[in-house]
Amino acid sequence: KVLIDVPRSDLAEELAQSESKVQVLQDTLQQVLDRREEERQSRQLLELYLEALKTEDSILSKVAEPEAAPRKEMDVVDTGTSSTDTSATTALSDQVLAALKEKPAPELCLDSQDLELVLKEDAAALASALGWDRQKAGALQEACDQELSKRLKQVQTLHSLRSTSKGKKTLP
Repeated sequence: KVLIDVPRSDLAEELAQSESKVQVLQDTLQQVLDRREEERQSRQLLELYLEALKTEDSILSKVAEPEAAPRKEMDVVDTGTSSTDTSATTALSDQVLAALKEKPAPELCLDSQDLELVLKEDAAALASALGWDRQKAGALQEACDQELSKRLKQVQTLHSLRSTSKGKKTLP
């Protein structure tokens, strides 16, 4: 970094080289620094992505595994009763509705497709299905929207980093 910041003429004089060679040296050093920074950011983004996957998997396994079998049985037993009323009101599955009701931050427990379904749902129907007021349902939809936006930005950043790293030429 210091060699890049030194004025070209001073560095050329100190190294007893021409200014054009010093310019090439400074450009190469800058490229190395840029590449290291991109690699650091890529690693950081990948670590965040892997951590989010681990967190999502552990949360989903806690939600899905203990409740999966009883829910299937309840769906069979409840057919034609209250679950029909819920499905008529909302397109969300019982499992998604349970996560929305029971979890302190349900937007972190849901996959992106479920987040999209929550966002598409009418706020009044969602509030009715959850037994909440419309304002609380609206706040939940806003949190889901923010989480989905964050995930999409992370995916776009990852794609951008991939395309950038593919386009870089390797240095000698």
